[in-house]
Amino acid sequence: MERSVELDNMTRVQEFVLLGLSTRMGIRGALFAIFLTLYLLTLLENTLIIYLIFSHSELRKPMYFFLGNLSCLEMCYVSVTMPSLLVGLWTGPCHVPFTACMTQLFFFISLICTECTLLASMAYDRYVAICRPLQYPLLMRPQVCLGLAMASWLGGLLVSVIKTACIASLSYCGPNVLNHFFCDVSPLLNLSCTHVSLTELVDFISAIVILWGSLLVTMASYVAIGRAVLHMPSAAARRKAFSTCTSHLVVVGIFYSATLFIYARPSRVEAMDLNKVLSVIYTVVTPMCNPIIYCLRNRDVQAALHKTLHGSCG
Repeated sequence: MERSVELDNMTRVQEFVLLGLSTRMGIRGALFAIFLTLYLLTLLENTLIIYLIFSHSELRKPMYFFLGNLSCLEMCYVSVTMPSLLVGLWTGPCHVPFTACMTQLFFFISLICTECTLLASMAYDRYVAICRPLQYPLLMRPQVCLGLAMASWLGGLLVSVIKTACIASLSYCGPNVLNHFFCDVSPLLNLSCTHVSLTELVDFISAIVILWGSLLVTMASYVAIGRAVLHMPSAAARRKAFSTCTSHLVVVGIFYSATLFIYARPSRVEAMDLNKVLSVIYTVVTPMCNPIIYCLRNRDVQAALHKTLHGSCG
């Protein structure tokens, strides 16, 4: 009886209010047009890359297999966060039911963890290609590539189940206003009216395992690549080797610099306006730029694109 009275006295939040990217009426319309254009462009770019990879046999290589996975992930990734960003810019602060907020959080965490491990898999692929070229067909055979990709996707889902369950089990008694454009970890922890030490510990451990673990694999791969390239006899060989890694390094730098700043620590983040700016980088800018960075300067992809365009024109 006493327990039911206590539960009745505690008002559980049934919905959250997302303030959105900006509350200023004067610029919301312009921002809506900009971000809608970026969203559609991101979907178009990544759809084109997936089509080219699956329709041209010369692109059926490990590197492009991982690029196809990354493009698929980017389309899902941007579709999880961008709709709520656009709704907030169009209508102003929007009300999101508790279940919908946790669902968005689940997919966001899953995809960001998957991207970390995919980027590490791509770094390992470049390491094998440059440092152990004679063993490349064996070490990066289709079964290995498929296993790495499945481990990335399933690992992201597993981590997300644990983290989302911890955050959803917290009590939210009010206020219910999130100073963000989607349901993210730090803003939700800031609103909890119960002790969040265990949840923050889970968040911190997962950051160590996923973010720092995948970054360590990536850095170790490129240290080995750098040593191998420096020992190459000709300048032409060194340039060719570096050119296959430059795009990946740029993407890794942009992604991790923003992500680690926010997620690789157990403390609550107070500078939420800065959080929103950084979140735009890895939820909007990175998915749009990745196809350009990876593919528009890639000769194989350019050749496949030209062949597709000439074929359709012919």
